[in-house]
Amino acid sequence: MGARLPEPGFHILTRAMADRSIMEGGGKLSSAPLQLAGTALIALRARPGRSARTARLVTRFGRVTLKRPANLARQEGLAETVEVSLVEVCAVDAPPGAEPILWRLLTTHRVEDAAMAWRVVGWYRQRWHIEQFFRTLKQQGLQLEDSQLENAGRLIKLTAIAARAACTIMQLVQARDGRSQQDARIAFSPPEIETLHALLPEIEGKTALQKNPHPPETLAWAAWIIAKLGGWDGYPKSKPPGPITFRHGLQYFKSLAHGWRLRNV
Repeated sequence: MGARLPEPGFHILTRAMADRSIMEGGGKLSSAPLQLAGTALIALRARPGRSARTARLVTRFGRVTLKRPANLARQEGLAETVEVSLVEVCAVDAPPGAEPILWRLLTTHRVEDAAMAWRVVGWYRQRWHIEQFFRTLKQQGLQLEDSQLENAGRLIKLTAIAARAACTIMQLVQARDGRSQQDARIAFSPPEIETLHALLPEIEGKTALQKNPHPPETLAWAAWIIAKLGGWDGYPKSKPPGPITFRHGLQYFKSLAHGWRLRNV
């Protein structure tokens, strides 16, 4: 990493998946001399094989000089060494049986103090959102890769439209549990909020379990309606709606909202 950058002004942030060899002391990343940046508590999301929990992290940082890997020895144009910043994040007091967090983040950014080290950690923590964004743009949502457009300008316009829709879908997925209490107006216009109000009585059931449980005009309230339009059954014990359900619901809703705006024309 860092041996080839497109042009000045570009930076790289990546996680080392192996204990890379460094020049300092002829050792590895794990033995690099680092400064302590401090400790912090972060909330870890649940994932397969891991329940949600709060982890205590210790972060260290410093400069290291990476050696060129042996398997790239014959590749021309690569430097023998590359100097980068290393930010190491490790979990302490992990519960029994839990795999402790260990991130060794390598970046071309200069990391010269604790504040910058934590900023790099914050950037890396956004990786999940970035991956979800591209997943929503592609196979799990808007299927941008299936586009038959060959003109670059039109493809850029289509990507811009799809990116906006993907962001809205991600907002709905993240708000569906109601914990954030975000306002629906961060994703929907006032006329669209009116449309949601008009639709709600039509899609709610007669029983309490089929009522929208979220405060009106919150993003979770809107997500419940959009998910119902997308085919979700609305029962609390059912699997939560995902990107594809929200995509279908949002597409249907946009047509309804357009019709609602034209109702008095």
